[in-house]
Formats: sequence, structure tokens, C-alpha cells
Amino acid sequence: MGLEIERKFLLSGFPLRDESPGRDIEQGYLAIAADGTEVRLRRSAGRCQVGIKVGVGLVRTEVELDLAEEDFQALWPATARRRVEKTRYAVQVRGTGVEVDVYQGALEGLLVAEVEFSSTEAAAAFRPPDWFGREVTGSTRYRNQELAVHGLPADD
Repeated sequence: MGLEIERKFLLSGFPLRDESPGRDIEQGYLAIAADGTEVRLRRSAGRCQVGIKVGVGLVRTEVELDLAEEDFQALWPATARRRVEKTRYAVQVRGTGVEVDVYQGALEGLLVAEVEFSSTEAAAAFRPPDWFGREVTGSTRYRNQELAVHGLPADD
């Protein structure tokens, strides 16, 4: 099983957008449990996957498996009303890889930076640049599954 160690930040702008071509992502949820466990479908750059994530916060278990396009198509209707569309940009910030998601559709205007780390120590040592906004790593309101079901949080 793979572990995902990730910090997440809201952005008000994205000054490095021109440094990387974006790739469109369609993502829908087949199952969402009360404890935060999720089963999702994702299609991006001609690749289809089913992903399972377990846990909430900085460290979670994550498993992703490739899926044939026809299997993706057969399962996709089950994700209706639980989807997000976004363009993802991969950039470097102070030698660290950062993925910036620019959301479309009902989530238009939301920009989120996700930074993955090899250890919790590396995550703690990371100092975000000035253009990063509020950290939302522990906030369930900014998890993709929550955004897919409930949309943008009302107070942000």
C-alpha cells in the first residue's frame, strides 16, 4: 500500500501557470464513507484509473490502479452529482514539486496547491512561498470528495 503525505493550500492567484502545460482531469466518486474513505474514478491524458484513499489529514493511504477506458465508461454514470473538473499544473517551488489545481464548472475560481512529501519531516520543514494562501491540509471542506458533493464552502 502507498502512503500519501500531502499539504494543501488555497491560492488567490497562480504566478507560475506559464511554466507548465496543464492537463485536464475528470474525477468522480463511486463511494464516499463517513470516515473519509473514498473510491474514485479519474481520467486524465488518456489514462483511466480507479483510486482508493483511506484517512484524513497529512498522511493517508492511497492506492491507484489503471482501468480500461471501457470499464471507466461503464462506471462513470455511477459518479453523477459527485464529480470535479480541473486542470492540473506541475511546477517546482524551491526545489519541491507542487501540483496546482485550477477548478472548472461549479467550482470555477478555486485554486489549490498540493505538495507531496516523502516523509512527515519533509512536510513539516516545507515553507510555502508568499503566493500560497491559507493552509487547508486538515480541512475536510477542501477535500475533492467534499467539493464534488457539496461545492465550495459557503464561508470562503
